[in-house]
Amino acid sequence: MAPHPVIQAIIDLSAGAIGGAACVFSGQPLDTAKVKMQTFPTLYRGFIHCVMSTYRQVGVRGLYQGTTPALMANIAENSVLFMSYGFCQQVIRVVAGLHSNAVLSDMQKACAGSVASIFSSLVLCPTELVKCRLQAMYEMQASGKISQSQNSVWSVVKTIMRNEGPLGFFQGLTTTIAREVPGYFCFFGGYELSRTAFADYMKCDKEDIGVAPIVFSGGFGGACLWLVVYPMDCVKSRIQVMSMTGKQAGFFKTFMTIARTEGVRALYSGLTPTMVRTFPANGALFLGYEASRKLMMKQFED
Repeated sequence: MAPHPVIQAIIDLSAGAIGGAACVFSGQPLDTAKVKMQTFPTLYRGFIHCVMSTYRQVGVRGLYQGTTPALMANIAENSVLFMSYGFCQQVIRVVAGLHSNAVLSDMQKACAGSVASIFSSLVLCPTELVKCRLQAMYEMQASGKISQSQNSVWSVVKTIMRNEGPLGFFQGLTTTIAREVPGYFCFFGGYELSRTAFADYMKCDKEDIGVAPIVFSGGFGGACLWLVVYPMDCVKSRIQVMSMTGKQAGFFKTFMTIARTEGVRALYSGLTPTMVRTFPANGALFLGYEASRKLMMKQFED
């Protein structure tokens, strides 16, 4: 028997929160390197140089700058994402004329994930803005772009409220949605296609493929997402960090400025740590989500 829709939504939300926390703890240092390289593409020779420079300048703490807002961002984003994902799957079943427990195809699930990402963007943008600014604070002060750095979540939040008002938290929202919608189509599509391939090879149900295939499938979905949307993420990070200095241009103007003055290659700065990070981080995300969701569903059935 399927759970009541409200209970199902709570299960999806809780499982998404657990997956989001697992994702942050497994990938935060590499995410910090990604944001620094996106914002200051000429400052670091590569991924290893960025990590080692950050370690020498600030210590291990520097690699975990922005962990608190990253936790808030990922827990909020994935809670809403997976709750909306479950809801959007039901909408697709209704539109397609299927019964409420019908198994959707991999492409139908990819479409559900894509639409669900619009809702998650609304909670992701403010928390990711604070995270990105914290991660690039050292470079912003060292380059003279700001006179005084803030080293805590609360100090960044107060500065945004004082200088930009509540709407300041939504700097880069358009770019975030532009990144998330195609990105999560690839994310959920890649994840489901990989799980299907493992299930066919192992001759078992997709729910029973085991830990390693789930982790690999999550990483594969993450790799599909980043390869498609990375330039948009680069523009988003630049807008969110550079808006500390005052009014920042929008998505298209920032995109064209980077491409024209720094070259197309600058739009892919930080791709290496992102691709290294995607397998452990997104593997942990889906493992946390699937394991906790299965456990909670089992408790309800019992």
